[in-house]
Amino acid sequence: MNHLDLILTLTGGLLAALLLGLLTNRLGLSPIVGYLLAGVVVGPHTPGFTANKEIADELAEVGVILLMFGVGLQFHFKELLAVKRIAVPGAVVQSLVATVLGAVVMHFFGWTWTAGIVFGLAISVASTVVLTRVLVDNHELHTPTGHIAIGWLVMEDILTVFALVVLPALFGPGAQQGGSLVLVLGVAGLKIGLLVAFTFLVGGWVIPRLLGYIAKTGSRELFTLAVLMVALGIAVGSAQLFGVSMALGAFLAGMVVGRSEFSLRAATEALPMRDAFAVLFFVSVGMLVDFKALVDSPGLVAATLAIILIGKPAAALSLVLVMKYQLRVALAVAVALAQIGEFSFILATMGRQLGILPENALNILVVAAIVSITINPLLYRGVDPLEAWIRRRPWLNRWLQPRAPVEAATTGTPPASSRHRAVVVGYGPIGQTVARLMRENDIEPTVVELNLETVQRLRSEGVRAVYGDASHPETLQEAGVAQARFLILSASSIRAGREIIREARQLNPRLEILARTAYLREQPELRAGGADEVFAGEGEVALSMTEHILRELGATEEQIDRESERIRNELFEKPVSTTGPAGGNTGKNA
Repeated sequence: MNHLDLILTLTGGLLAALLLGLLTNRLGLSPIVGYLLAGVVVGPHTPGFTANKEIADELAEVGVILLMFGVGLQFHFKELLAVKRIAVPGAVVQSLVATVLGAVVMHFFGWTWTAGIVFGLAISVASTVVLTRVLVDNHELHTPTGHIAIGWLVMEDILTVFALVVLPALFGPGAQQGGSLVLVLGVAGLKIGLLVAFTFLVGGWVIPRLLGYIAKTGSRELFTLAVLMVALGIAVGSAQLFGVSMALGAFLAGMVVGRSEFSLRAATEALPMRDAFAVLFFVSVGMLVDFKALVDSPGLVAATLAIILIGKPAAALSLVLVMKYQLRVALAVAVALAQIGEFSFILATMGRQLGILPENALNILVVAAIVSITINPLLYRGVDPLEAWIRRRPWLNRWLQPRAPVEAATTGTPPASSRHRAVVVGYGPIGQTVARLMRENDIEPTVVELNLETVQRLRSEGVRAVYGDASHPETLQEAGVAQARFLILSASSIRAGREIIREARQLNPRLEILARTAYLREQPELRAGGADEVFAGEGEVALSMTEHILRELGATEEQIDRESERIRNELFEKPVSTTGPAGGNTGKNA
């Protein structure tokens, strides 16, 4: 390997990824689009600097291993079990629909059935990075929509991991010639079982103790090296000792570390290395784009995009509605999954290495990924307008959203004997504390929550609880807002908070509304919507830290009160600039 080529490929690829990633981020798009475009720029099919494709591929292999390790690190069975009723059948059915559509459409264009099936599998799985980013940007990560979408995606990842294991067993150099499919799958299953048993039994005992021993040294560098060694070591051992893919070994290694007490530290200290190599993986994929070849196959690109943007969402929407979930949840989950990403490329790259997919397959996938990733956040912003449009057409609304049995199961009208009533939207730590305080002071709270298990538990404890979306007037009416004295928006990421306040004011003009938000820049909007008090997490933290520092410096209580009052006036009463970066206001506001 030429060391100069290595340096130039690494530097040129990362520089192009940085510049184009910044550009796409400024445009409100996923940086993945920029990384793929960077690969096009430094690839052999565009003029100017050309990176070494072989070196880029080798670096990308490390990226794949670390990506899979990260997926395993963040995978928790309890999260999947919480939404297993919808996530498991949803992922299976949608993957099957996308695979069948891909196989049929590609066979129509002259591909073999095997190539079509592998291509269909590749476009059936969405990008974890893109989906998480979209949910976070829309404050939906910790909502039922987010839980279902993440669980759905985890199940898709599991199916893809299974495909990555089975494909080499069926089509790799070591595949048994003339052997039966059952025998091949049986041998592959035995190897996987041995690897899983070894990783969880031996690795589950050794790895936490190894990381614990290294953590006691107090060296961040040694801990980072240890985590990387675990990921790479088990990945290589999986291929060399058990004959299965390194991707599966890395996934299992991540699961073992994720079950230990070091999962958070591994994610915060070691996985930035994963992000750097993952960028190189996307760059290496972008280098495959050949525009001349794409000009010859516009129909394939159009058909692929149709499956991703229409076929997959339609299958997801239908299944979620059949399972009696709310219309907005169904629309949001369907749109969030209408894109492809990292796992699609990993699967397609393996298909190319095994000689299953034609040369043009990765070309088509890259273009489809760039288009779907680019427009996915824009499509997601249209979910609420689309739901509103459907609701304005009663016949369509009744057809698409039959009333779910759980939504109909309410506890009835609040008893007339209650002196004061309150509605608490959200039942996280703050909602629980507020509800308890109210009960202790002869105020009956009604909890509005979208977590079904929480609603069922509260009802079993004798607490009034309504399962539904508080942004809908029907939910607020059912909760008794018209007769309540207080409305508390207790979650910092409640979607459409201003709309909830507006609807509540129409139902009860005398209502006292207290709202919580994470950021100071969101205060003016909620106040303008009609909230009486808005409590911003940023401001409360700044206030608490200031009071603590003043006490440590020996300030008197009068001085502390005076400074606290000044800070309250600055942070909570004056208009706050909304031009700061999303995710926090530092400097002037903190």
